[in-house]
Amino acid sequence: MNRNLIIGTALTAVFVLAALLSFVWVPYDIETLDIPNRLKPPGGAHWLGTDHFGRDILSMVMTGARTSIAVALVAVGIGMGLGVPLGLSAAALRGGGLDEFIMRGNDLIFAFPSLVIAILITAVFGPGAVNAIIAIGIFNIPVFARLTRGAALGLWGRDFILAARVAGKSAGRISVEHILPNIANLMIVQGTIQFSLGILAEAGLSYVGLGAQPPMPSWGRMLAEAQTLVSIAPHVALFPGLAILLTVLGLNLMGDGLRDMLDPRLRVIRA
Repeated sequence: MNRNLIIGTALTAVFVLAALLSFVWVPYDIETLDIPNRLKPPGGAHWLGTDHFGRDILSMVMTGARTSIAVALVAVGIGMGLGVPLGLSAAALRGGGLDEFIMRGNDLIFAFPSLVIAILITAVFGPGAVNAIIAIGIFNIPVFARLTRGAALGLWGRDFILAARVAGKSAGRISVEHILPNIANLMIVQGTIQFSLGILAEAGLSYVGLGAQPPMPSWGRMLAEAQTLVSIAPHVALFPGLAILLTVLGLNLMGDGLRDMLDPRLRVIRA
């Protein structure tokens, strides 16, 4: 078994399980303020300490996990759900005006980072987790569209595709029945990478106040609130920062392990 896949899956599973557990149990109510116990260091009563409002940081990190993971997961789903069909359609056309239109549209989206898109969306609809999902999802569309198109174009000249065309199958049917299953491994690996980038993007948007809004916890907003307390209570910033670091590391290791496992050429090289 691939070591990166094991370590990455274990790290990711810890935070996914913490997020799921937070729906039914957390050590302390995150909406209850306990000012007399503010900025307590990690100890027996509060394993990760308390923040500037006396809230339990472990409870905040657990609840923030579901926000970050949900935003990134839905955003990746939007990007994959729209980007993959666009890429398959562009590859099936193999040139022409519509293919050019799709790819230039992707280039236009790439010209605006997710933060800029989020600012534009927020200016119209206001800040919030839903708008962060839309912004990150829009940015993911061209990523999957480009990858899908490039991988699919490499298959359209293969003999088994030619046989399917001779059998009378349409371009759309060939894309779904023959192209997509052969590039699914690439989509899975890219999905894990975009998932990790989505968590970073959500944290960044929340850090500048464009992501999840109070009282919904977010790792990025926890870091923003802790930035003035680093010198007197470093644990307030340390633990949400570690949560982001370990989750992103786990997803990247898992993606690397999946790539090695799903690509037969890499299995031969590693062997």
